[in-house]
Amino acid sequence: MGRKKKKIKLPLYSSKVSAGFPSPADDFIDKTLDLNDLVIKHPQATFFVRVSGNSMINAGIKDGDILVVDKSLEPVEGKIVIANVEGEFVLKRIRKKNGKLYLFPENSDFNPIEIKEGMECEIWGVVTYVIHKTI
Repeated sequence: MGRKKKKIKLPLYSSKVSAGFPSPADDFIDKTLDLNDLVIKHPQATFFVRVSGNSMINAGIKDGDILVVDKSLEPVEGKIVIANVEGEFVLKRIRKKNGKLYLFPENSDFNPIEIKEGMECEIWGVVTYVIHKTI
């Protein structure tokens, strides 16, 4: 028996927040927004996972962050993915270099993983969103 998803619609203001110079605020709400509708495009193929470690820190992904991962998206060059490599789950970016396939970290303290023929490697999904606290 599945749980019915409760929609939580929060206000979405029509004005944007300036990250540069201050701008006057609008005092009205444009519409409401449910974060599930924003971050989950394929509910049957989406899962969440918590990050452990700092190998992707330069991509803005920190230890303790929660990732939204979509299994239905194609894992192409440049995408950040969750992969099972030789029985171990890793979070890395897909790169091709000199005709070889790699899973690259976004932290120079870690080494890339070259995916060699015969190696056990399965891509579990493509990261679509990162959720982390700012404080």
